[in-house]
Amino acid sequence: MVNIAVLGYGTVGSGVVEVLTTNRETITKRAGEAIDVKYVLDLRDFPGDPIQEKIVHDYQVILDDPEIKIIVEVMGGIEPAYTFVKKALQVGKSVSTSNKELVAKHGAELLALANQKNVNFLFEASVGGGIPIIRPLNQSLTADEIDEITGILNGTTNYMLTKMDTAGADYDTVLKEAQDRGYAERHPEADVEGYDACRKIAILTSLAYGMQVDYEDIHTEGITHITETDFKYAKAMNMGIKLLGTSRREEGGLFALVAPMMIAHDHPLYSVNDVFNAILVKGNALGDVMFYGKGAGKLPTASAVVSDVVDEVKHMGTHIMTIWQPQKLHLVEYTLYKSRFFVRAKNGTEDKARALFGDIAICHAEGVDGEYGFVTEPMTVGDFEEKKSQLDGFIARIFMN
Repeated sequence: MVNIAVLGYGTVGSGVVEVLTTNRETITKRAGEAIDVKYVLDLRDFPGDPIQEKIVHDYQVILDDPEIKIIVEVMGGIEPAYTFVKKALQVGKSVSTSNKELVAKHGAELLALANQKNVNFLFEASVGGGIPIIRPLNQSLTADEIDEITGILNGTTNYMLTKMDTAGADYDTVLKEAQDRGYAERHPEADVEGYDACRKIAILTSLAYGMQVDYEDIHTEGITHITETDFKYAKAMNMGIKLLGTSRREEGGLFALVAPMMIAHDHPLYSVNDVFNAILVKGNALGDVMFYGKGAGKLPTASAVVSDVVDEVKHMGTHIMTIWQPQKLHLVEYTLYKSRFFVRAKNGTEDKARALFGDIAICHAEGVDGEYGFVTEPMTVGDFEEKKSQLDGFIARIFMN
């Protein structure tokens, strides 16, 4: 039997205990040994809950117990998670985590420490919740050069954009509905400003290219400026709007970006709706492959955490190699990113728009007065910004994928 400790008994932590209990027989067969939760660390007590007999409030109790071979970190945030995980690895305990902030910031360092101590630091649940993507990147796609990763990486914003699309609702209305349903936090900035998706694409890009990609270097836009009018234009062009995290290798280097983007109806991500996530990976040999499922939630995320625990039990005493060096991978300057753009402008500026952007096709949307839209040819962000500054009557722009 392998004893583990769970740090944090919130949504995911309680889910981990539930999955280990409910699927105990199957998990034991797949791990080769029974897995038992000996401790749960939390600041709170849980009177009446069977877990109370395993609750401890002092992390040192877990750290000093030689019976604890694996620690599950599901507290979230950088501290004290970083300190706890680092100490666990230093004393020879493997760690499984769902903490995207921790992995994005310190993943390379903690992997190096795990390698040094011949233990494991696994984080399947840090991106995509229950969707398997970390392990495929690390193991199944190792024969390919990854040319592009593009994904819907945040269920909250995907739910909101789906509602704006299908119900014609405005941003404030769908945000309140998402909060009422428990999809969005009371302070939703991490989701709606794109920060959550940014950390996830940073992790995926670091794994795909084997070097540290700092999320602070990734240009990030959220969905707060997207309106119901934008969706009217999208419908007129048979397109949708999704918040995408993308990294793409081109001749000039590696680009990474998080922003709302218009995508065509035949794009693989077009029909990914509500709280679902999907990640499209393009390899030079494999071609396109897409991973789809619930990107968050108690049991899907807990399932991914437990799958890491099983992997760590099976590889006890052996470090699972993950190529993610601490050397920084420098991204190409955002202004050099090339894209087409959908533009909205006030009526009466069509001639100026053509003079600036060339032979554009003017688009009108049903129920939208006093303005028009058009799509540019591919150009760099820098070129677009220069031309846009000369277009009086400019209203808004959205990237085209």
